[in-house]
Amino acid sequence: PKPTPKPPEPAPPPPAPEVYQVSELAYSVFGDHTEPEVAMGRSSWIWQRSNVSIASTRYAHGVTVHSRSSVTIELNRRCTRYEAVVGVDDMTLGLGAVRFSVFNGDGVRLWRSPVMEGGEPAVPVSVGISGQSSIRLVVEPEGPMGGVALADWAESRISCA
Repeated sequence: PKPTPKPPEPAPPPPAPEVYQVSELAYSVFGDHTEPEVAMGRSSWIWQRSNVSIASTRYAHGVTVHSRSSVTIELNRRCTRYEAVVGVDDMTLGLGAVRFSVFNGDGVRLWRSPVMEGGEPAVPVSVGISGQSSIRLVVEPEGPMGGVALADWAESRISCA
């Protein structure tokens, strides 16, 4: 009797995306350019921290910036999505108002928040970034007290292939 052929092996599932927390990214001066990195010469002050608080809700990690800021992240690999929740940090004591935006490396706005005031709940961000080499996280002050606000990109993360 002829042996029956063995069924083909099923294809392995695609690998799960690697997720990079922005609060843990290296700076481009010290990084090896194989993973996402904060571009030192093209970024404002950034505080990578834990226990970020927006409207009395705590988040495990995130980054805090001034109300007028721009943070460039070199992706250095194929990445698919940027996600965060954004708002005015509780350290501002309810003062200030800002607007958040995510831009691609060509300066095209991919996402923009409504004006966010101190004490208001965080707003989720989810932006497709396939095909991008970098992204820029921008915060702009709004209104007369906007300049006093500290702005949070809480749970800020990048998913890459």
